[in-house]
Amino acid sequence: MAPRNIKALGKAARHAAILEALSTDPTVRISTLAEDFGVSTETVRRDIEDLSARGMVRRTYGGASVSHPASQPRLSEREQVLVAERARIGQAGAALVEEGMVIMLDAGSTTTHFARALAARGVRATLLTNSLDAALIAGSSEALRVLVAPGELSAVERGLYGPETAAFLRRFHVDMTVIGASGLTEEGPCEAESRAAWVKRAMLERAPRRLLLVDSSKFGRVFLEQICPPEQITDLVTEAHPPVPLAAALGRHGLRLIVSDL
Repeated sequence: MAPRNIKALGKAARHAAILEALSTDPTVRISTLAEDFGVSTETVRRDIEDLSARGMVRRTYGGASVSHPASQPRLSEREQVLVAERARIGQAGAALVEEGMVIMLDAGSTTTHFARALAARGVRATLLTNSLDAALIAGSSEALRVLVAPGELSAVERGLYGPETAAFLRRFHVDMTVIGASGLTEEGPCEAESRAAWVKRAMLERAPRRLLLVDSSKFGRVFLEQICPPEQITDLVTEAHPPVPLAAALGRHGLRLIVSDL
């Protein structure tokens, strides 16, 4: 468990201590952590909710457990954290769209921000997506033509997936593909859900310019399935500079880094 008698820890330090505790014990209790940290149980509960939304732990009844590579928080949970950061990432990505472009966009919290920013710009373009949220948001703009991929509905992810989705996407030639990911390592972007990874790969096949939109909480995070090697991504759009080893590895593969707060 966490070290005893740790008092007045800041938020970042508490998060680090929770993760350290889970490295030696697969589960931790909120009540125990609150006593160890000298804070209220509500404070620890919020800490665990933050870590869970980032996919770093799993919430359990009364505590938290180790997060596994094949699991991540629901979309409804992910979209509640780092909202301002993801909005900036979406705006930076949408700013790269030129008049008349055809774009493929996958389902996710950050990519939904891209759709919102693109609709606000009013640039004339065509958007193909498997995201219900992105389709509805983009469809509110008279400047955007929106094509929605068929497939099996995931109500949790508010997206469409499966062989029909990939087959539909492979019918089109596009200028740009925009995807998100559960994590990003020196080996490239990775994904907790295989069905999402398959759709992303189909989209990446169709475009000469391929944007990866991830916030800095994804740096160094490892999930179940590798989406692609880093050289298949042309642009990394994020809100903070990656750690030096990760930035150097991605730079060797020619990725252009776009930091939204610059």
